[in-house]
Amino acid sequence: MIAHFYQNVILKNPKAIFVLLIITILSFGYHSKNFRLDASSETLLIEGDPDLAYLKEVSERYGSKEFLILTYTPNEGMATETSINNLLSLKYKIQSLNWVHSVITLLDIPLLNNSDAPLQERLESFKTLKDEDVDRDRGFKEILNSPVFRNFVISEDGKTSGIIVNIKQSQKLEDIENKSKEEIELIKDKIKKQNHQNILEIRQVIQSYGDVGKIYLGGIPMIADDMMTFIKSDIIVFGLGVLLFIIATLWFVFRNLLWIVVPISSCLFSVIIMMGLLGLLGWKVTVISSNFIALMLILTMAMNIHMSTRFLQLKKDSPSKNNFEIISLTTSKMFWPILYTVLTTIFAFLSLIFSEIKPIIDFGWMMTFGLITSFIITFTLLPTLLNFAPTNNISVKKEQKSKFTDLLGLISLNNKNSIFLVTGIVIIFSITGISKLEVENSFINYFDKNTEIYKGMKLIDEELGGTTPLEVIIKFPEKEKVKQSEEDDEFEDWSDEEDDNDEKYWFTKDKIDLITSVHNYLDSLPEIGKVLSFSSIIEVATQLNNNKPLGTLEMGVLYSKIPERIKTEIINPYLSIKDNEARISLRIIDSQEDLRRNDLINKINFDLKDKFGLEEKDYKLAGVLILFNNLLQSLFKSQILTLGLVMIGIFSMFIILFRNIKLSFIGVVPNFIAAFFILGIIGSLGIPLDMMTITIAAITIGIAVDNSIHYIYRFKEEFNKIKDYNKTLKTCHSTVGVAILNTSITIVFGFSILVLSKFIPTIYFGVFTGLAMLLAMISVLTLLPALILIIKPFGKSS
Repeated sequence: MIAHFYQNVILKNPKAIFVLLIITILSFGYHSKNFRLDASSETLLIEGDPDLAYLKEVSERYGSKEFLILTYTPNEGMATETSINNLLSLKYKIQSLNWVHSVITLLDIPLLNNSDAPLQERLESFKTLKDEDVDRDRGFKEILNSPVFRNFVISEDGKTSGIIVNIKQSQKLEDIENKSKEEIELIKDKIKKQNHQNILEIRQVIQSYGDVGKIYLGGIPMIADDMMTFIKSDIIVFGLGVLLFIIATLWFVFRNLLWIVVPISSCLFSVIIMMGLLGLLGWKVTVISSNFIALMLILTMAMNIHMSTRFLQLKKDSPSKNNFEIISLTTSKMFWPILYTVLTTIFAFLSLIFSEIKPIIDFGWMMTFGLITSFIITFTLLPTLLNFAPTNNISVKKEQKSKFTDLLGLISLNNKNSIFLVTGIVIIFSITGISKLEVENSFINYFDKNTEIYKGMKLIDEELGGTTPLEVIIKFPEKEKVKQSEEDDEFEDWSDEEDDNDEKYWFTKDKIDLITSVHNYLDSLPEIGKVLSFSSIIEVATQLNNNKPLGTLEMGVLYSKIPERIKTEIINPYLSIKDNEARISLRIIDSQEDLRRNDLINKINFDLKDKFGLEEKDYKLAGVLILFNNLLQSLFKSQILTLGLVMIGIFSMFIILFRNIKLSFIGVVPNFIAAFFILGIIGSLGIPLDMMTITIAAITIGIAVDNSIHYIYRFKEEFNKIKDYNKTLKTCHSTVGVAILNTSITIVFGFSILVLSKFIPTIYFGVFTGLAMLLAMISVLTLLPALILIIKPFGKSS
């Protein structure tokens, strides 16, 4: 039925089909204007992660602004007049940008120990380093020794300072919940454009201060903007690179302009239609899916090379047949093998939908629709264009033989034992390497060492207390009031005043001791950089109180008397008296080589229960570290499980296609071994799996089995005519083997283009997927035929 419809409607009406295809590409081409990119931090999180919802709740409770961070390392010492003046000038220059809410530098830190005036006076009219009448050496020493600001706005050695640039909240985001999905997307797009403009502006400011020292830019908005730039660059570089390589490959293989124009047309039609479809559906391309255009070009080209090669072979074998008959014969012989190669590849990409991470799920669906599009275009546009082509231009003048495939054929015939021995060694190596696989990864290592992202994050990590945030929220039992106790002389005159506020009675010994103990414990862990909590404030207060510890009531009185602006900046971020809880904020030193995030989180959870006697309801861990770890653990579980699903699914599809369990086994084994071998190499090299490399095995199997399907399908067809395994093997290696070699080379080098990316996971994805495809091709042309010769799945030779 399908064959009859295809023959009479598609092949016999090339002009009508061509017009229909032109209308289709113009329609989808118009909608490609809505093609969007997304590099927001949400694209690297698990959708619906409860830890994300809790982090948002914590951020709202303790106050959290979107910010950029600059690291400033002056040419002269930090405490010199010149460096301070340059820092002040830089601060005011940044502050003048209309999107900046506030700029915090070490020049804005309240100096509470800079004079011998009474404490209350120092609190109410504190000085900063930018004030004229301040003792700067004493002030600089106070900041450098401050439990709060050391390793926060100033490095331990005093040579680098941090500049926090708080960004004004967009008014458009205030009532975003009342907007429709389309309106929300438009608002987000405007915010991204504004963010890009902001980053350009602040970089111009930094550039103008380049002669005063080393200044690096960091922060989530900058990373998101640079990632967007990377995605745009990758799409253009990958697309053009793969296209140029495909043209070169087609010329090398066919040496005929027609066989360049026809496949390239199929590729361009498929990509443009797919970009229009993404625009219509509102699917955004992220870092993870930025290579989808390159993948589509590669996979469409593979289909077209198989079709073109078979067409030319049939043309050579049946010179008496006319052009239409050869096209009909080609499409009828190639329809099912190509359909099954598409279905197996789709099955592999669909496995990504189990990852729980929206961009990876979208990538799976993108490639699914992309492959369906490529299949339809290959079986409509290619025969249509061949119908229009002049007959004398269709044949290739000289048949291209492959010494390489002939050599692999001879190895399969004469060295079966050696092939099985090497296969056994590969399996042992793969098992050993896979046992060493881990998902631990540093976000900092996703970027090249020459990029500003890497340099800025590295400096912040090493000099300013770490990069990846973690929050420990301690929840206290019901509030208790404390009795009046004897106060220190410094606070005596404050307690006599009338004060209706009961907040000062919140401070009990048990609470303060617990905060301090947990703070000190976390600070003792080597993986942790800067730790900030109310304990830090107590330490500062103790220093101000002539190093005499404060009583709990003294703390309460101090809290009630502190000016609101100081309270807002240095106390409220760490206490929520209303919610009866305290927040300990810390940052992880992300660049530590032996850092194991999951182990660290488990250790903190265990110790909070074991050492401090806390129950699960008494504390909660939150922050980017938790979200990032959830992402990695989810990827590992879902993709390893999915790999099993892909293997079972593809094996089942082989059984349906060939109706032979032995043949199905022969078909899948070489590809499974190639995929596992790559995982073994990754594990042996100590390269941690990430959101892209973890998908290599499933995708490799999905793409590599195409070669097995084409080879077995052709072997079965030829064996029915020749009835001799050895002769059939030689025939297949010189025909379909050449097509497999050409498509594999195209795929391998196509993936190799990804090494031009600035995003390290993309580079790894390209290199290892390309290597896997090369190994799969060699395996299909050696191990697979060797298994066929041993098992003899088609019966005995005649």
